[in-house]
Formats: sequence, structure tokens, C-alpha cells
Amino acid sequence: MEQRTVHVPNISCGHCVMRIQKALEALEGVVRVEADVNSKEVTIEWGPPATWERIVATLTEIDYPPG
Repeated sequence: MEQRTVHVPNISCGHCVMRIQKALEALEGVVRVEADVNSKEVTIEWGPPATWERIVATLTEIDYPPG
């Protein structure tokens, strides 16, 4: 398992958090997603077949690119 915490500047409300969690949890291999409105950070834990590149691509597709 891998885990990474990233800053996502576009997080502004609970809806943002729910959208991020739903999109990432839909990826096969992602086992945990925690997003925080106040810190604008998202922690993701995953294993194969998920990849960091696919996680970043998914965040970018839903307009929450890590920055």
C-alpha cells in the first residue's frame, strides 16, 4: 500500500470533499480517501491496480488538481 497527502487549493466546502472522495473511491485499488476543507489537504491510500498518475489524472478531471 502507498499513501500520500497532497494540497488541493480548490477545496472550498463539504461538497468539494464529497466529490473528491466519491471520484477517488471509484478507482479500483483506492482503499482510503480523507479530504479536509480547512487544510485543503487530501490523503489517499491505494494499492494496485491504482497508480499515483491515475489518481492525479482523476483529480484533474474533476477540477481539483493537486498543487
